[in-house]
Amino acid sequence: MRKTTRYPVEGANSLWHVYKTVPFWKVVKNFIVIQLARYTPMLAVKNWLYRTFLRMKVGDQTSFGLMVMVDIMFPEKISVGRNSVIGYNTTILAHEYLIKEYRLGDVVIGDEVMIGANTTILPGVTIGDHAVVSAGTLVNKDVPAGAFVGGNPMRVIYTKEEFEKRMMEEESHN
Repeated sequence: MRKTTRYPVEGANSLWHVYKTVPFWKVVKNFIVIQLARYTPMLAVKNWLYRTFLRMKVGDQTSFGLMVMVDIMFPEKISVGRNSVIGYNTTILAHEYLIKEYRLGDVVIGDEVMIGANTTILPGVTIGDHAVVSAGTLVNKDVPAGAFVGGNPMRVIYTKEEFEKRMMEEESHN
C-alpha cells in the first residue's frame, strides 16, 4: 500500500468536498502557475515557479519536460532531488479523490532519477536515487534506488544489481 493518509467523507463523493479540503484561491493560483510552467521552455524559470509559488522542493539542475502536470491542489507535497529528468506530459499526483474518502500522500523523487514521458505517479510513492522509470508507466508503488521499472501496473524490470551484472557481462564480451 502507498503511504497516504485517508480522510473519510459523508454524503456526496469526496470531490464535492474539495473546497473544504483546499482553499479555492490556492487552486486558482496553482492552476495559473502550473500552466505557465507547463509551457515555458526555460528550465530555470520552471524550477523557480515551482519553488517560489508552489512550495515544491526541487533540486538543482532538475529538468521538467514540456507539459508536465504537477498536483494542482497539493504541490507542496512533491519533492524532486537534484539532476533528475521528468519526461514530457508526466503527471505527478499528491492527492486522490474517491467516492467515500480522499487521500493525500507525499511524492518523493530522488537524485538523478529519469522518468519517461507520459508517466503517472500516484500519491504516497517514493522513487529512489538513480532509478529509471520507462515511458508510460503507472507508478503505483515505491521504486527501489537504481532500479529500472515500467508498465501498467508497474513492475521492476531489473534491479541495480542486475543492471550492473549485465553491464559487466557486456564489457567482458567486447
